[in-house]
Amino acid sequence: MKLFNLDSPLMQALGKMADLMWLNVLTLICCLPVITAGASLTAMNYMALKIARNEECYITRGFFKSFKENFRQATLIWLILLAAFAVLAGDFYIMWNSEGEFSKILWGVIMAVAIMLVFTMMFVFPVQAKFANPIFRTLKNAFLMSLMQFPKTILMVIMYAIPAVLFFTVVQIMPICMMFGLSVPAWASAKLYNKFFKGLEERTLAANAPADEEKEPEEDERIFKDELDPTLTDKDVTK
Repeated sequence: MKLFNLDSPLMQALGKMADLMWLNVLTLICCLPVITAGASLTAMNYMALKIARNEECYITRGFFKSFKENFRQATLIWLILLAAFAVLAGDFYIMWNSEGEFSKILWGVIMAVAIMLVFTMMFVFPVQAKFANPIFRTLKNAFLMSLMQFPKTILMVIMYAIPAVLFFTVVQIMPICMMFGLSVPAWASAKLYNKFFKGLEERTLAANAPADEEKEPEEDERIFKDELDPTLTDKDVTK
């Protein structure tokens, strides 16, 4: 039957589900030593983008390739973000019982910083997975991208939040969240920012073409080496 042909939409959908489930399992396992979570999330986003682009990929091999290549920098980024959230948590605790006009101002500042960190997290590991930049430029570019893609950033936050909320509130959903709770939002997010990333890749390749015309870039090479143009918009990078 054509329905069960390997090239049929049904079989392709089932294959994609299996890939996402295995990707989620690998991500969770490699996140268990908390210090390695940054490299694990980077590798997950690397593979999620490949799946979103329908590129041929081998989940385990590709995951650990990215995990190894990005381990040092992704871990440092993760520790910076953890430290920032720890400081914010301490501020929340201190301000919880505070009163007065000044405390209201501080609450506003704390909430603004928390939102900035969450927005940055939506893009920092995809950026780290695909583009080559120093740590603080990666963080800066991730934040700028979250603002440029503001509606998509909000959608990404919602997509990651839903499985997290369901995991802690609906016991029956916990197994599904364990199988797909990270990889599916990562894949759906990659669908959202894929066009934007492709535009950046094309601009960068075009800018570097004279120097690199004799060298074909490797398929998985991270190519973004310059600071993100703050004026760049989604419309500017379409084909």
